Amino acid sequence: MPRTFLHDWNLSPAEAIALQKRLAGRVEREDRLGEVRHIAGVDIGFEQGGAITRAAVVVLAWPPRAPGAFELVEQVVHREPTRMPYIPGLLSFREVPAALGAFAQLSRRPDLVMVDGQGIAHPRRLGVASHLGLWLDLPTIGVAKSRLCGRHDEPGPERADWTPLIDGPDDERIGVVLRSRVGVKPLFVSPGHRVSLATALDWVVGCLGRTKLPEPTRLADRLASRRGNR
Repeated sequence: MPRTFLHDWNLSPAEAIALQKRLAGRVEREDRLGEVRHIAGVDIGFEQGGAITRAAVVVLAWPPRAPGAFELVEQVVHREPTRMPYIPGLLSFREVPAALGAFAQLSRRPDLVMVDGQGIAHPRRLGVASHLGLWLDLPTIGVAKSRLCGRHDEPGPERADWTPLIDGPDDERIGVVLRSRVGVKPLFVSPGHRVSLATALDWVVGCLGRTKLPEPTRLADRLASRRGNR
């Protein structure tokens, strides 16, 4: 699968921060999606004490056969040496290279990508979903399990209740805090690239099944966790 070359990866933390600030200006926050027929889900993990990065990508057909009943059309697990130690705010430099290796092995190009991580809900507005979207030149959405920055009220108790995630002195709306299932902690949804906030929320809600996570990232997480996967 083709991708755009943005930069080298052998950067110091200071160089990576400066690059994030430049790349954030290239992130598109308005909708630029065509027809969506395939949605990819991405999950990133680590092995051997963090020395190896593992990226799992699943591609699902859209629309589902029934609510939450997606057809799995392709899946890939890719491993490679980790390029950067864990540094708060620079997670994309640790995770995106392996994700790109996984996408390179896909036989079809997805129309939309959901990433287990932040989009623009990031101190420099370039989380892993936004960074990956720029590399792939694809619409991406960040679906994170925890907050990296911003402030919010507690969303309502029912499935699909949400409240804005805002940040900065101007109360910039950088995402939403979504109750994806009754009785569970909320998700943090933010646009990655080429997707508006309203559209990102609509897609995540539309991909919810019976569990907390939307099906694309849930199935990617399951693939990544499967013992002996390849």
